Amino acid sequence: MQRPEPTEYAPFYGTYITLVPEGDVLAAMESQLTETLAFWRAIPESQGDVCHAPYTWTVKQVLGHLIDGERIFGYRALRFARGDSTPLPGFEENDYAKAGSYERLTVAALVSEFEAVRRSSLWLFRNLPAEAWARSGKANDSPVTVRALAYIVVGHVRHHGSILRKRLGAA
Repeated sequence: MQRPEPTEYAPFYGTYITLVPEGDVLAAMESQLTETLAFWRAIPESQGDVCHAPYTWTVKQVLGHLIDGERIFGYRALRFARGDSTPLPGFEENDYAKAGSYERLTVAALVSEFEAVRRSSLWLFRNLPAEAWARSGKANDSPVTVRALAYIVVGHVRHHGSILRKRLGAA
């Protein structure tokens, strides 16, 4: 599959897409799951509610944000892949992180939830017909293709995963 062109996504998402140099985004999505789970499962529960300066989210909020993001990007991909180009709104990540009340969950529970959501994303993207990858719609007032959304899913986790590694001294 070819990489998305800059015209297939809002400039903001270029940061995430450049973090995915692999040619096979599905293989990257799958290997990322294995790597991410290994790292996250090693996070001590005692770190879950810690907010390391200068960051404004706790470790659990970061994990929750990644779950929310994966679901939202996957939903967008599903809609557009099925030919539904109804414009979709954006989401305010800080409001979502706050409203998620992640402090009531364990790190282990969040890791398990991410695993389930990522496996669902893999099934979605693996089973798309070839022509669906180029389909597009508008999300957050910007056009985006299904192909770009797959790259965004991987790049988004790489971006925040890198920050988590630094915060936890695992860089």
